[in-house]
Amino acid sequence: MFSKACEYGIKSIIYIASQSMLDRRVKIGEVVENTDSPIAFTAKIVGALVKENIVQSVTGPYGGFYIDKHRMEQIKMSDIVTAIDGDSIFNGCGLGLKECDDEQPCPMHFKFVQIRADLKNMLNSTSILELAEGLKAGESILMR
Repeated sequence: MFSKACEYGIKSIIYIASQSMLDRRVKIGEVVENTDSPIAFTAKIVGALVKENIVQSVTGPYGGFYIDKHRMEQIKMSDIVTAIDGDSIFNGCGLGLKECDDEQPCPMHFKFVQIRADLKNMLNSTSILELAEGLKAGESILMR
């Protein structure tokens, strides 16, 4: 459903947020180790999220990535998905056609209308805080 970049970005954000709740900054190597993501790709994605002001970064020996605890409730999954993949998951064709709409639909177009609406609602209503709390409480995992 999500691109690989988006999957890695979501896992990275959840891990960074869970550590930020403990007042910890994390280096990219720790993120990679705890999300089973490739280092170069993950570093690029997290860097893009820094530019979007979703993640903060401090350089130096005591630096690393973190998320302001006061913003975690405000940062929604839709913010991350849009920052990484754009809005194609909300508007793009389910079969990948360049153009698909109500007037010239692909065979799956009308089946995707409700799925897209439900997905958008879920991503808009799910905060990073909610997911990080689940990870911290042991209710969810980021890798097997």
